[in-house]
Amino acid sequence: MNHAFKTTAVAGVTAMGLLAAPAATFAAESLTIVSWGGAYEESQRKAYYEPYTEMTGTEITQVSKSANGLAGVRSQVEAGNVTWDVVDMLEGPAIRACDEGIIEPIDHDEILKPAPNGDSPSEDFIPELGECFVPEILYATLFAYNAEMFDGDNPSTVKDVWNTADYPGKRSLQKIPAGNLEWALMADGVDHEEVYDVLDSSDGVGRAFNSLNKIKGDVVWWSEGAQPPQLLADEEVSIATGYNGRFFNAQVVEDQPIEIMWDGQLFEVDGWVVPQGKLTDEVKQFLRFSTDTKRLADQAKYISYGPARHSSAPMVGKHKETGVEMSPHMPTNPENLKTAIPKDAVFWADKGDSLSERFNAWLAM
Repeated sequence: MNHAFKTTAVAGVTAMGLLAAPAATFAAESLTIVSWGGAYEESQRKAYYEPYTEMTGTEITQVSKSANGLAGVRSQVEAGNVTWDVVDMLEGPAIRACDEGIIEPIDHDEILKPAPNGDSPSEDFIPELGECFVPEILYATLFAYNAEMFDGDNPSTVKDVWNTADYPGKRSLQKIPAGNLEWALMADGVDHEEVYDVLDSSDGVGRAFNSLNKIKGDVVWWSEGAQPPQLLADEEVSIATGYNGRFFNAQVVEDQPIEIMWDGQLFEVDGWVVPQGKLTDEVKQFLRFSTDTKRLADQAKYISYGPARHSSAPMVGKHKETGVEMSPHMPTNPENLKTAIPKDAVFWADKGDSLSERFNAWLAM
């Protein structure tokens, strides 16, 4: 069974009209929905959860556990005690969960709402729809820097991140191999379009680790999404990787001196999965509501992630709180895509375990 979800680079996204829901019986008084916390979960609350509760009367219980979503779903299914109804999960873990049979297959064209022009969900969603996965947003993990720590000669490329002589200061990288290996190859001269061709060999992996060795002594490792903007704001590091939505919030909403570098952005899909045995009428209704054209567009008012439907693109407007035009801040903006790396979720699903073992062993050296 092939559960590959193709990540396609596209232009910005947003949404349209009120949901015409199919008849459904809302037997439950609440849904437990697992997501990532922070600015992202707040955007979901405003764009999805509150309007859904207003429409149905169903309360949403928010759980910020998506960093352990795959392990949590697996343990609940194995124990026969599944308490999560819907889980926000990245594409790669969703592939694994689907292959393991611990999340439900989704009939997208039966459950989800068509586009306003009548296109089916299969036609309207930007990534190819996988068997068990409903995309919500397209986001980037990328580099940002504290502009006050440089004298106007600011870093702008992945190679600059590795150049600690001309761009001094500590770096902060996520404590996982994904992203770091791709950027290490770019810093070593590999074109962004060829990183997976190179990484798909033992010599290429060795080349990536040799490149990482050059900055290992200057790295502060992070594991939670809130850490990189804080490390930059506190001037503990001068350059950090992180999620573009977190950096946008720090830069635009909190007015921190943080600037985003779009070079080599690692472009990724995030969306909903349903644990085994939880695909109820109410869950179907929530999936239909939360991923219609309007709802995905509404989310872009609160955070700079690209909605995952073509029909939402013309509706991307201004940030709700600050009035800033959102299009330039979207990972899917054509200017921001020039050197983007669409994360190869199948590659990481197949090789993630072995590369994680090697990465952890490298960290311990």
